[in-house]
Amino acid sequence: MKNKFKFLFASFVLANSIYLHAQNDFSLKADQSEEESYVLTKDPLVKANLDKWQGYKFGVLIHMGLYSQLGTVESWGLAPEDWVTRDGYDDYYKYATDYRNTKYKLNPTNLDAEKWAKMFKEAGAKYMIFTSKHHDGFCMYDSKFTDFKITNPAFPYGKNPKADVLKNVLDASRKQGLAVGVYFSKPDWSTENFWWSYYPPKDRNPTYDITKFPERWKKYVQYTQNQLNELTTNYGKVDILWLDGCWVRPFSTINKKVEEFCKYPYDMDINMKLIAETARKKQPGMLVVDRWVPSEYENYLTPEQKTPEKPLSVPWESCIILGGAWGWVPNDKYKSSKEVIQLMTSIVVKGGNLLLGVGPDAKGEFDPKIEKTLAAVGKWLAVNGEAIYDTKPVTPYLDGKVGYTQKGNTIYAIYMPAKDEKEIPSEIAIKTNIKGSLKATLLSDKRKLKYKKVDNGILITIPKELRSTLASHEAIVIQLTN
Repeated sequence: MKNKFKFLFASFVLANSIYLHAQNDFSLKADQSEEESYVLTKDPLVKANLDKWQGYKFGVLIHMGLYSQLGTVESWGLAPEDWVTRDGYDDYYKYATDYRNTKYKLNPTNLDAEKWAKMFKEAGAKYMIFTSKHHDGFCMYDSKFTDFKITNPAFPYGKNPKADVLKNVLDASRKQGLAVGVYFSKPDWSTENFWWSYYPPKDRNPTYDITKFPERWKKYVQYTQNQLNELTTNYGKVDILWLDGCWVRPFSTINKKVEEFCKYPYDMDINMKLIAETARKKQPGMLVVDRWVPSEYENYLTPEQKTPEKPLSVPWESCIILGGAWGWVPNDKYKSSKEVIQLMTSIVVKGGNLLLGVGPDAKGEFDPKIEKTLAAVGKWLAVNGEAIYDTKPVTPYLDGKVGYTQKGNTIYAIYMPAKDEKEIPSEIAIKTNIKGSLKATLLSDKRKLKYKKVDNGILITIPKELRSTLASHEAIVIQLTN
């Protein structure tokens, strides 16, 4: 069978979608119960930064690695699990070798970190998180503890003066005023201390019984701690340490949300207490997000590809892809700016943040469709952002096509036209209990709008000459002040 450096994209995405669907439907139900197990930090600096982060409302998550060269759904092809398909391969080990040898091909010579950062800033994002390494273990930074890294001079990009991709992206993003975060995978399928080649991999977990080989596991824990220490010591100010791969966790923390893919029967504790304390000596107040592991080291919740049904009383962020995968894949289909803005609104009105997932191709460039969508989102936020940034949820949160946010004594009603809506209604019902004389303003042009009081709120009159034009907008913000 002819070998190819790619998956059958449709079947792999379908498998991945089925997997994520199973996760995310459960995640949706679990989010409310997670409030009960959430542990609020006692560190005043962390608390202050968490409060600040909750006002950001919009961030971007960048996935880039060997999978960007291959155009595959991240590094999951290495996982010998039933849901994974590998087009062109009937030999897992041949596939795994070819995948890892992509290190000799990845050469993102067109990567312009300054251009990226400017694009994120102009999109209205307030923070950016970049993958230092995914589960395959390939580092997008200059780790001193592995040669499996983009900075290795034996690899094409390794001799480039900007070979340390993470450093350049973080530096450029900070210069644009963005808060920055580092994504890090706790599992690492490249090291002999996690996937020991003496035993074949069976799934995403260690290939060996860590209770029988405790010294080997101890070396893995130290390796993980060493790399995290590098990331929080050598790369300037890090606002967020975003840890993925929740199956690497203390056995006692496995709950219903994760039990379906936390099948390893032993305690994979990597000592998050030590990791957080060590990191915060260099990075006071840094947010730590040990995803889906309830503890004081999960400073905010991260539902994936879904939003909670109702507002949560704890800090949270929905991480959602712009297209069909976290990284770049060929011929991907992306959400429109209207879809992104309305998605963002549906999250913000419930008190959360949107972390939008996008990825560059192997040359380090973003699809022009991504750039176009982000530019349109930024254009809308430049006019209407005061209804999004630093706002709080207010009842009734989301009612039909209208979402509600609040800042001080001001209420923002955000009307979201349907995709095929040609003309918005002559009157928009706004549910509010604001007392006294009101001023209703169309935020996009500061036009004063007429209204009349009714039970449970007011009816805003939309001038006839505006109804068609406003229907083409991503969302319409009406500002109410008294």
